[in-house]
Amino acid sequence: MTTGNATERLAKRLADQLPCSRREAELYIQGAWVTVDGELVEEAGARVGPEQSIALLPNATLHEIPPVTLLLHKPVGYSGESDGVGKPALVCITPETRMEQHDIQESSAQRFLKHHLSSLTLTNALDLDASGLLVYTQDFRVARKLIDEQARVEQEFIVEVAGAIAPGGLALLNHGLPFNGKPLAPIKASWQNETRLRMAIKGVQAGQIAHMCKMVGLTVVSMKRLRIGRISMAALPVGQWRYLQGYERF
Repeated sequence: MTTGNATERLAKRLADQLPCSRREAELYIQGAWVTVDGELVEEAGARVGPEQSIALLPNATLHEIPPVTLLLHKPVGYSGESDGVGKPALVCITPETRMEQHDIQESSAQRFLKHHLSSLTLTNALDLDASGLLVYTQDFRVARKLIDEQARVEQEFIVEVAGAIAPGGLALLNHGLPFNGKPLAPIKASWQNETRLRMAIKGVQAGQIAHMCKMVGLTVVSMKRLRIGRISMAALPVGQWRYLQGYERF
């Protein structure tokens, strides 16, 4: 992009050229409807020079950009916490890592915009050593549901364990264990095979699953979150993501 004293903000240049209001120009740019020398530019504050060609795409609209919710299959080793250590899981969300089958289904209704990566809220943390479903949202309704009402939202995990479970341990996992000095509410825990537990928990807290397993003689080897509320990870590959669709509800 051109720099220097002769440049001006892209939004101002577009507003003068169309003409339209400055706010309308910003909406066109943020909506990825504006090209500079043939290339899409989504930053209203980008600087352009007088020699550069500014164009508005033929199908451009002035609709406000609706908030989006992103579903990511977090790999092990990426931080699934807003203030976690290590590489943040959000770096996995790029145009290239969008789930292909959803690209085909959503291409006419949902374009990827840089704006979709701003002002995102991570709703439910996931340990560095865990994998599985992470939710990032711009929608305050989704954030309220998954954060403020998390005690009523069930999450499902597959937990690989090592060791021999204590007598009556499975019953204790389902109900009867404390955490942080307080009794835990009942959960649904069952064996999937000799080393794999399925756990469905409401209001799960950081470190809770490892603590519960330790109390019945088991050590967590790996953990994957499959579902949050009614939204499952389904066939989402590791390291890929998709948009929550309008008909989907947590």
